[in-house]
Amino acid sequence: MLLIGDDWAEDHHDVEIQDEAGCKLAAARLPEGVEGIAKLHELLARHGGEDLDAARVIVGIETDRGSWVQALIASGYQVYAINPRQVARFKERYATSGAKSDKGDAHALADMVRIDRAQLRQVAGDSDQAQAVKVVARAHQTLIWERTRTFQRLRSTLREYFPGALGAYAELALTSTDALELLIKAPTPAAAAKLTRTQITAVLARARRRNRDEKAAAIQAALRERQLGLPEQVTTAYAAAAAAHARVLIALNEQIAEMEGQVKAYFLAHPDAEIYLSMPGIAEITGARVIAEFGDDPARYASAKARKNYAGTSPVTRASGKSHTVQARYVRNNRLADALQTQAFSALRASPGARAYYDKQRAREVGYNPALRQVGNRLVGILHGCLKTRTLYDEATAWSHHAQPHAA
Repeated sequence: MLLIGDDWAEDHHDVEIQDEAGCKLAAARLPEGVEGIAKLHELLARHGGEDLDAARVIVGIETDRGSWVQALIASGYQVYAINPRQVARFKERYATSGAKSDKGDAHALADMVRIDRAQLRQVAGDSDQAQAVKVVARAHQTLIWERTRTFQRLRSTLREYFPGALGAYAELALTSTDALELLIKAPTPAAAAKLTRTQITAVLARARRRNRDEKAAAIQAALRERQLGLPEQVTTAYAAAAAAHARVLIALNEQIAEMEGQVKAYFLAHPDAEIYLSMPGIAEITGARVIAEFGDDPARYASAKARKNYAGTSPVTRASGKSHTVQARYVRNNRLADALQTQAFSALRASPGARAYYDKQRAREVGYNPALRQVGNRLVGILHGCLKTRTLYDEATAWSHHAQPHAA
């Protein structure tokens, strides 16, 4: 057996090869890409022999994605993706000074897969379809997060020089394309006050708004209200910044809509989509996000408990001496946790069983968030059972012990 520690960077990999006794056999800096993978194979052949069994090559690396990782998996090696925080704690065995080097990190990674491999998670063998869903689902969610950040910058800018715009466009939502177009057309208070009802109505018509005349009248009246102003030169500068943010938001709206179609298409093409869509509170986007983060390797989760632990919905027990507490699990996959919380919230209306279970927790004086998290935890267990047995969700079976809602 050969054990490899792989400390990766953007354009190279520092690797160390050990034997089962922990003896260092080789260390090298390899380039990224085909050349680097070829040199790694040469090193392994030199120290493991031409008849080396690929399954007995164990690799520790601080990432679970990318072409390099896929090449390692395709070669038949066992690849373990290790959290950088785990590596940092492991290195404290050697010294507490905090010293760091790429060679030292590669050595620590090799030691970890040799000593603590049973405590680490091997990179899942997800299908190409699941990996494709993961790419588009994460890209879509990242664009939404970026839109939120850009909106906050725009809102902060408007508060500085044109707070009236926040109220005037509140009904449209300032992230909507029509509100942004109006802001670009008239980015200063003076210019906005000169907008005619016809101009406003035309923009609303392109966005297919209902009750356009009433909305246009309300927007025009709000824009013409008197407000405190800044010197003209300063106002013009702020207007340029606001218009730039607005144009970025319009572009993000277009790309989010485009990626949403991609997410739905890739998700619906996955063989597990029907099972996910049968779950309460899950539609195409939420389902894509959940399957993207869980993956579809049937051997990845040994039990429902293992899936719940990975999801972060199951609690953590802290017991020391006379102290014994049960707390939420905050170190988790935040993308998955966000999707599962969305599912749990939606399930309260879609599933009588989920609602009854939630009401039962609230009757025990459990807070809103903990109660919702318990619903999510229960739904993760149900999903695991459905995937394992390849059956669709059934309301009566899922909530057989919680069929009766709590009496108010």
